[in-house]
Amino acid sequence: MSAPIISLEGLTSTTSFDQLLATAKSGGCASSTCGLSGKPDDINPAVWDKIKDHPCFSEEAHHYFARMHVAVAPACNVQCNYCNRKYDCANESRPGVVSEKLTPDQALRKVIAVANEVPQLSVLGIAGPGDACYDWKKTKATFDRVAREIPDIKLCISTNGLALPDHVAELADMNVDHVTITINMVDPEVGAKIYPWIFYDHRRHTGIEAARILHERQRLGLEMLTARGILTKINSVMIPGVNDEHLIEVNRWVKERGAFLHNVMPLISDPAHGTHFGLTRQRGPNAMEIKTLQDRLEGGAKLMRHCRQCRADAVGLLGEDRGQEFTLDSIPGEVTYDPSRREAYQEVVAHERLDHVAARSEAIGMVKAAGSGKVLLVAVATRGGGRVNEHFGHAKEFQVYEASPRGISLVGHRKVEQYCLGGRGENDTLDGVIAALEGIDIVLCAKIGDCPKDQLAEAGIRAIDAYGHDYIETAIGALYAAKFGIQPRAATA
Repeated sequence: MSAPIISLEGLTSTTSFDQLLATAKSGGCASSTCGLSGKPDDINPAVWDKIKDHPCFSEEAHHYFARMHVAVAPACNVQCNYCNRKYDCANESRPGVVSEKLTPDQALRKVIAVANEVPQLSVLGIAGPGDACYDWKKTKATFDRVAREIPDIKLCISTNGLALPDHVAELADMNVDHVTITINMVDPEVGAKIYPWIFYDHRRHTGIEAARILHERQRLGLEMLTARGILTKINSVMIPGVNDEHLIEVNRWVKERGAFLHNVMPLISDPAHGTHFGLTRQRGPNAMEIKTLQDRLEGGAKLMRHCRQCRADAVGLLGEDRGQEFTLDSIPGEVTYDPSRREAYQEVVAHERLDHVAARSEAIGMVKAAGSGKVLLVAVATRGGGRVNEHFGHAKEFQVYEASPRGISLVGHRKVEQYCLGGRGENDTLDGVIAALEGIDIVLCAKIGDCPKDQLAEAGIRAIDAYGHDYIETAIGALYAAKFGIQPRAATA
């Protein structure tokens, strides 16, 4: 008898432990490896075991699992022209921004509180707000404390790479098997336009010399991590007119040195942020420019397309941030870790993923069987779980999928301002949403009103809510087959 299908609908936000446990008992998987059946054919089983529950290293996992960043590392040894490390900025969603700096002991207390309340939590990362390797004592102390209390949580860091070679051996000893390095250039002349200075070997370096030192240290760190079997994700900020064309060379270079993923992100450039690029009006790329570059990089290092450029204190699923629910003043002074909710959730997810893999395979088969060379871009309103389960008016972002003869794949996301607040939609906001959906053919959502539906149609975008709560790929496969499938010939007299 086949296992019952268990849906994560309603379990992707704030769900009671009793609900989780009841769902797990109704068909939960007793084996921690049953999710392995969803392994892509081109990934080694040992690598899959490392990434299958990591929302940043696995596109599939990001539908189900959450990350948490703790802001314990404020010191930095590199100045980037796109960065301004700021505090008490609850409304800014970008790297380097936090509301609270934490000590390692405070971080442990916060991690336990989140783990008790967010069953999707699988990864703890340190991404600053400075550099995790430069502020190493605080990084290491935090990881040591958390690993003792929650031994199954994955630990990862994000770094500019300058101090990375000094700590690779310690990272390996601590079982940190995911490291993100920001590499924006492999040519120091390009780097000099991005980094005004670095602090290395007890003094400040500027210009091309600074960029050359940074490049060599990044190369050494990446090669050392690869040699130890630690998975690396390379972040690159796309800066039009500065390094956009150069990132093609960066992609080739990092692939040759064993990088697992390459994540090309848009420059966030706003004068209000106080960065050099913001104040000098250096523009960031639009969504279609990012996609065009990413498409050009296909065939090189494997691309990450689901990044959200998270804050250094982000909590929750990618695309959501629950960090403001877990400020220090809201957490009890003494907290004890209870693994029950996370364990129950993992059992539920194991079954859901098996069902999702089968549905995805069937949908991709429909697309390929259509026999069309056409491409369809679909924007999806989703709350997680890999389903079409968000109201159009409530969406703060849309995940963008591409259906083509190669199959169905996530190719990006579009952040938008929430259109519907207090039961009413704002016309100006809708105009902004429509602008953000440039190039999109179809919008999928759980529900949409007639007014926004009509205005989307006027902009050449078809909005559909007939597939509410279906798997995203199932809906896209059906739409693609209906639009491009080979139609039966009409009967002849």
